[in-house]
Amino acid sequence: MEIWQRTQEVILGALGKGDLKPSDLAAAGITNQRETTVVWDRHTGLPLHNAIVWQDMRTAQLCELLGKREGQDRFRSRTGLPLSTYFSGPKIRWILENVKVAQTAAARGEVLFGTIDTFLIWWLTGGPAGGIHVTDVTNASRTLLMNLHTLDWDDEILLAMEVPRSMLPRITSSSEVYGLARGVLSGVPLAGVLGDQQAALVGQGCFARGEAKNTYGTGCFLLLNTGTEPLSSCSGLLTTVAYRWANNPAIYALEGSVAITGALVQWLRDNLGLIERSDDVEALAKAVPDSGGIYFVPAFSGLYAPYWKTNARGVIVGLTRQTNRGHLARAALEATAFQTRELLEAMEADAELRLRSLKVDGGMVRNETLMQFQSDILGVPVIRPHITETTSLGAAYAAGLATGFWNDVEELRRNWTPDRTWQPNMDRRQRDTLFRDWKRAVTRTFDWIEE
Repeated sequence: MEIWQRTQEVILGALGKGDLKPSDLAAAGITNQRETTVVWDRHTGLPLHNAIVWQDMRTAQLCELLGKREGQDRFRSRTGLPLSTYFSGPKIRWILENVKVAQTAAARGEVLFGTIDTFLIWWLTGGPAGGIHVTDVTNASRTLLMNLHTLDWDDEILLAMEVPRSMLPRITSSSEVYGLARGVLSGVPLAGVLGDQQAALVGQGCFARGEAKNTYGTGCFLLLNTGTEPLSSCSGLLTTVAYRWANNPAIYALEGSVAITGALVQWLRDNLGLIERSDDVEALAKAVPDSGGIYFVPAFSGLYAPYWKTNARGVIVGLTRQTNRGHLARAALEATAFQTRELLEAMEADAELRLRSLKVDGGMVRNETLMQFQSDILGVPVIRPHITETTSLGAAYAAGLATGFWNDVEELRRNWTPDRTWQPNMDRRQRDTLFRDWKRAVTRTFDWIEE
């Protein structure tokens, strides 16, 4: 409910700042943190429990139980996803099992499930008074419940998860008019929905097979457009829907997800008190010429792609008497770049292609020290666009395409302009030595949790 309240405040603030009325808007799009799970009463609109966010690990035992016979890849051929605490389906099951009356209410058809896009659309279109219950293919593809080939909920998986189909939203395309808003956006067509990382891919104009972007936020998310056929990963990556325009064929992507990147800088600030503001990390990191031989592997909630080890935990290795605050700050930044290289190498192996450059966006791309090291460790140019908030831009693009504000993706592609490019200036031997030692450090995190 706090998210719904804050959303209304932001809408009103944006309209006020732009001196606009809802009638001035051609359309509105929504982008959202994808796997975060809400279950609410369809009559009152009140959630049965707090939202469960994507990094929450309370479903670890359930995922282990579901994969006991057939392993972590039990549903991968149909969903493109491993069994993991990351995804929404097990979170729904947890709420049904652990919240009083949830299971019986769900069996009676009295509760609804949604990721944040679904929850907001439902409220924006009337809530208990006729709210529309939908999600798009990109968000549905992150639930562990949708079949990538049919683009519909998979009945066999629903049965295994014990999730009633009646509580699930209708799956739509990413760009169509879902309905007209009421309240703060009264009369505005709600016409676009994309999960945040797919929205960034769209906002970066990655409409051709082989184009990729990396978003640096709380976590880090590398997506590669693979075209109209879902590409199975042999390297621990996720197969996901990139976007679908109206009735056109869906476009798919390979995705690599890193749980802790910007969140590691927040950890240095909030837990250790090394910095006062997140932006201070760059100055602290620049106080030393390098990381002093230390590596910081932030497996705080396990390791995601390409390892998928929920029993890993974070480590700092290579500490000496000479290690200081600056070395910790630099190692924290470098961890983001190393993890991105792991994802990129896995993608190149799966897609059998070589990436010539990397488009980047998100809050951390303002950190020029990180961006230079990212280019160095990858050995390719790193390109920051003029508009770095590509997630919001992608949602606007989806809504504008549905209502004719933009004609086609070529028009969107022409909107993209580069702001700065970092070129690699590290020799290959040094790059490979640093990366080899990073991978040695990663192995120290494995199997720390024994039960």
